[in-house]
Amino acid sequence: MYLAVRRAVAAAYFRTGAPNAVQTAIRWDPANPEYYDALGTLMHLYADRPNPDEIVQLYQRATRLSTQDAHFWADLGAGYDWAGRPNDALDAFQHARRLFPNSPEINWRMANFYVRADKTPEALRTLGMVLQEDGTAGRRVFTLATNATRDRNAILKILPPQPLAFFDYLNFLIEKGDIAGAEEVWARVLQLDLPFDIREAFPYLDALIQHAEVGQLSKVWSALMQRVPARAQRTVANSNLVTNGGFESDILNGGLDWRVLPTEGAVVSLDSVGAFEGPHALRITFDGSRNIDYGHVFQYVPVQAKTRYRFSGHLRVQEITTDSGPRFQICDAYNTGNTFVSSENLVGTSGWSEQHAAFTTSADTRLLLVRVVRPVSAKLDSQIAGTVWIDDVRLTSE
Repeated sequence: MYLAVRRAVAAAYFRTGAPNAVQTAIRWDPANPEYYDALGTLMHLYADRPNPDEIVQLYQRATRLSTQDAHFWADLGAGYDWAGRPNDALDAFQHARRLFPNSPEINWRMANFYVRADKTPEALRTLGMVLQEDGTAGRRVFTLATNATRDRNAILKILPPQPLAFFDYLNFLIEKGDIAGAEEVWARVLQLDLPFDIREAFPYLDALIQHAEVGQLSKVWSALMQRVPARAQRTVANSNLVTNGGFESDILNGGLDWRVLPTEGAVVSLDSVGAFEGPHALRITFDGSRNIDYGHVFQYVPVQAKTRYRFSGHLRVQEITTDSGPRFQICDAYNTGNTFVSSENLVGTSGWSEQHAAFTTSADTRLLLVRVVRPVSAKLDSQIAGTVWIDDVRLTSE
């Protein structure tokens, strides 16, 4: 009972978290290794002039009292590192890893030590072990690895053969603006034939669009379509450059498929009733609440410069109000003021009508934006209501 009381009192002091309270906890319960370990860390973090040797002694006491606790050994390694004793630090970290070889935390701390010691190969191998065991560690691992080396191939080699690790690294490079590096990661994903949902590649496709890498954009999209052969076969069969032009498949909302941006005043859905061709048409319903400047259904289409193209698409409208109704528009994706096609403005109610046009791309056009638009109305009664259906959208070269 006496020992139980002492331990309870010590635990109460320890819970306060203050260095003085932890020292008191040690006096009440000197056999608890956690208290020595915690005091060493607190002294390092909060002491005005921490004494590295005193901190090391506290960590040593913790490891003597609990020889099989890997985290205490990792803390001792950190203590040696602070004290300028790298050889002892390495021994302690290695002992910690022998006790708990798959611990992401211990391997992370050991990798940081290797980086500080300028042991880059060892640091990268250890970071690879962190990735293997912790799928959430990607960003911090890649940041530390990039600080250790600029050799992207060396970092690629530490990635475990898991799609998550590769796409985390791909997205990390995209955020850094390293499109060339992202291309290397993508090539490795294809080389390893890793399984993944094609939507995981959409951030890479968006980056290629942003950086005007249209050639690589087409190659990546073609590789993705090989993973969904039914979509690829439909596109090849009719030579239509518009992906999913008949809305036979679900909208992927990314890549070179249709994209639908939600906005107040309009609701977009696939409609299986009354399609022009095939099982579905796309339906946009305007609720009459606003004078909306609409351009929220669109698709990017790679094209050739100075080439003749033919566009066609079908529209049906029901009770479209105002003088400004929905229509097709095709423009340069990087210069939307350079419009090649703007189809007939449809209002009121009418059955399916084909909208078509032919045009020639300009010398610097590589990517088109095909979209359904409704410009704002200048009339007093300007809030748009009603429904438009879209189907059988095609773009072919002549």
